[in-house]
Order: sequence, then structure tokens, then C-alpha cells
Amino acid sequence: MLGLIAGACAGYLIQADRAPTALPSLSQPVLEQAEGEPEPLSPARDPWLRTEGDLRKLLLKKPAGAKDAEWVESVAGDGWMDLATYAETYKDPAGAYAHEAENEFRRAAVVGWQQGDRTGVEIRLVQYRQEEYAGAAVTNRSNLYWSDRESDSRSSVLPGTEEGRVYVHTRPRTKAGYVPEYHAEAYAWRGDVCLEIYVTGTRPVARATVTRLAERQLERL
Repeated sequence: MLGLIAGACAGYLIQADRAPTALPSLSQPVLEQAEGEPEPLSPARDPWLRTEGDLRKLLLKKPAGAKDAEWVESVAGDGWMDLATYAETYKDPAGAYAHEAENEFRRAAVVGWQQGDRTGVEIRLVQYRQEEYAGAAVTNRSNLYWSDRESDSRSSVLPGTEEGRVYVHTRPRTKAGYVPEYHAEAYAWRGDVCLEIYVTGTRPVARATVTRLAERQLERL
């Protein structure tokens, strides 16, 4: 033990007498500073830019010869739906309001039209802030869950999507004083936007009709 202590002390004294070793230089080549403002990314390189402007411009246009849907005109004449209006489209508006607020609802754009006396179309783009939750994906899964629970629904995958589906209902919905209506829907999401398409008619709605509408709308997103 005395030898170990003596050796440690000798080593310390030798090291203390040595001049400190110089550290390597911290200098680096000078980088040239770019002049002017950096060029902003194009929508092709930054897909989020596509939905930051007027969301209504991304909606499909009303076909020639079709007329505006009266329901859409009465609640969203300017093409926008706020949270309260959007929640009113559910069977439980209060529950939908709380659910959408938690999912960080931001805004919704809507368009609708009527073709003749047989076919009605409504398309919604529902956008979320997505600061803490992936709201678009959550709402889409909720739409799929409830549609799957309807006994008369026949669903199929919406091509080109991860979780998009098309639903066609085989039985018409009846209401006193109204003509029975057949229904079909399509749901999907892209980025921070959830897509909802609703088609009604006095005759069964063709799956191809809804699928094509959804594909065209997704192309615009």
C-alpha cells in the first residue's frame, strides 16, 4: 500500500510539473452568408401550403346545370362552417361539439348541389390545428366506426388512401312527409384535412359515383 501511495504521489508531481497541452483550434472556415430573403418552398415541396389559404378553393366546383343545395345555402351561404354549425350535423350536437373541440377543430369548408330532383351532393373539408392530436385521422376513424355499425351499409376501400372508405346503403331512409332517400358516403383524410362526401338520391346511389367524386376531391388536396 505504501508503494501504491508513493507511486501515485510521484505521478502527480511529475504531471504537475509538465506544461499544459494546448487545445486544438476552434476556428473553422468562414461560411458565406446568402443575400436577400430565402425563396419560399412551393406547394409541390411543401404540401401543407395547399391548405393554408382559402380552403373553399380546394372544393370541387358545382357541375354545369346543377343548382346550389338549399340546406348548404341556409347554414353556410359563404361556404364556411364553424364548430357549432358543424356539430349540428350530428345526432348529438353537444357531444360532437365537445369531441371536435378536443380534437382541435380549426375550420370547415362545404359545397353542395342538387342535380335534378334525384341526386344531392355535399362535400366537406374539415381542417384541424393538429398541435397535440392528429385530428383529421381521429375524425376519419370515428366516421368509419359509425358507418360500419349501420346494418345496411356496404363498404369498400377508397383507392389511393390508407384509411379511406366508400359506403353505399341498400335501404332508403324514410321520414313522414318526405320521399324515401338512398344514401352513400365517402370518408378519407389527407394531412390536416378530413374529407366527407354525402350523396343522396331517390334511387340507389352507384358506388362508382361516390368513388369518383372522392378521387377527384383528393386530387385537389
